[in-house]
Amino acid sequence: MQTVTYRWPTTVTTATRDDTPELVRWTGFGGALLLTAGAWAVSAGAPPLALGAAIAGAGLVVLAWVLLRNALPDPLWLRRTLAWWCGPLLVAPPLFSRDVFSYLAQGEVAARGLDPNVVSPAAGASAEAVARVGSYWRETPSPYGPLFGTVERAIAEVTGGDPVLGVGLYRLVSVLGLLLVVWSVPRLAEIAGVDERAALWLGVLNPLVLWHLIGGVHNDALMLGLMLSGIVVALTALPGMRWWQFTAGVVLIGLGAQVKLPALVALAVVGTALARRLGGGLVRFVLAGLSMVVAAAAVSVLTSLAGGSGFGWVRALGTPSKINSWMAPTNWPGYLAGAVFGPQSGQAMISSARIAGLVLILCGVAVVVHRHLRGGISEVAALGMMMSLIVVLGPVIQPWYLLWAVLPLAACLPDGPWRARVAAVAGVFALLVPPLAGDFSGRVAELIVAYALGIALVAGAYLVLRRARVSVAQS
Repeated sequence: MQTVTYRWPTTVTTATRDDTPELVRWTGFGGALLLTAGAWAVSAGAPPLALGAAIAGAGLVVLAWVLLRNALPDPLWLRRTLAWWCGPLLVAPPLFSRDVFSYLAQGEVAARGLDPNVVSPAAGASAEAVARVGSYWRETPSPYGPLFGTVERAIAEVTGGDPVLGVGLYRLVSVLGLLLVVWSVPRLAEIAGVDERAALWLGVLNPLVLWHLIGGVHNDALMLGLMLSGIVVALTALPGMRWWQFTAGVVLIGLGAQVKLPALVALAVVGTALARRLGGGLVRFVLAGLSMVVAAAAVSVLTSLAGGSGFGWVRALGTPSKINSWMAPTNWPGYLAGAVFGPQSGQAMISSARIAGLVLILCGVAVVVHRHLRGGISEVAALGMMMSLIVVLGPVIQPWYLLWAVLPLAACLPDGPWRARVAAVAGVFALLVPPLAGDFSGRVAELIVAYALGIALVAGAYLVLRRARVSVAQS
C-alpha cells in the first residue's frame, strides 16, 4: 500500500524546523491576548476597529497553529503551549456563543426547586438572568442531562446569581474537562499507534478547543473529558480483564452522557471491544451490548436521583433539533425547497431530510460496529467514525460539535491526506463565526470591515513572521 504524506505549502516550511517553535508559540500567545483585548473592547462599546482586532487575534492563533505543524517539539512543550494560549482566554468574556448565560439562567431555575428540563428560564429565572440569555433559549427548557443540571444548580447556589462569578466557575469546569482531554488524547493515540505529538497538535492545540471549550465555556468540555477518559480507562483494562477498572471506565462514559447524550456512542465502542476480547461472535456481542445498556441506565437513574433533578431531561432530549441549523447538511434541501416553494414546503423537507439523516446514522454506526467487531478498524477509529456520522448527518451542527469527532480522529489518523483534511475543516470552522456572539444581521457592513481589517493584520503578521523565521535560520 502506498503511503501519501501531506506537507503544508513550501512557503512556510523554510529549513528552520528546529528554530521556529518558540517564535510560533509567542505568535499564538499574542493572538490570544489580542482576541481577549478586542473582545473586552467590543463588550465596552468600542467601534468596529475592536472587532477587527479580535478577529485578527483569532486569525493569528490559527496561523500559529498551522505553522506549528511543521515543527512539532516534544509533548511537554506542546502542553505548555496550550497553557500559554489558554491563559488570556481564561479572563476573556464569553466568546463565540452566549450559551453560558443559558447555563446561569437554567441554574437559577434549578436553585428555585424547579426542573430546568421542564421550566424555561423565562418562566423560572430572574429578569436579569433572562435578559442575558439568547432570544431562542429564553423560552426553551434545558436540553442537558442530569449531571450537568446538578452542576448548574450548585453554581447558582454558590454564586447567588452573580454572572461574573458564575462564568468564572463554569470556566473552571471547562478547564477540568480540558485537563481530562489532555490526559486522554495521547493515551488514545498510543492505543491507535499514532504519534503523540501529532495527536496533541490536531486534537488539543486545535483552535476549536481554545475557542469553544475555554473561550465559549461550553459544557462539551466536561462531556468530552469524561467520555474520552472513560474510554481510555476501559480499553486499558481489557487486556488483563481488570473488571473494576473496566467498570470505572464505563461509569465515566455514562457520566459524560449525563452531560450530553452523544457520549453514549463510546459505550458501543467499549462494548464491541469487550465482545472481541471475550472471543467475538454474535452471542458475546449481544451480551456485551446488553451490559452496556444496563450500565448506562444504572448511571442515568443514579445520577438523576442523586442530583434531585428527576427524569424531566428525557423529554427535553429533542430540544436542540428544534433549531434549523444552516451548517447541517440535512437542512440544506429544506432551505432550497423553502426558497423555491415557500416556508411550509421548506420545513417539511427539513423534517424529511432529518429522518433520512437519522436512518443513515444508524446504518453507518451498524457498519462501523460490524467492522470493529471483525477487527477491521481500531477502537479509536470506530469512535471517530461514529462521531463523524453523528455530527455530519445530525439535525444541528455547531462549530464546537466538530470536536466530538476531531478529538478521536486526531488520536487515530496517521500523517496523510485525511489528517490534513480534518485540520483544514477545523481551521475553516475556527474562523467561520465572529469572536463575539450576537446578531449581525443589521450590521453586515461592520462585520465586513472588521473581517477585512483582521485579514489584513494577519497577512501582515504572516509576512513579518516569515521574514523573521528566515532571518533566524540564516543566523
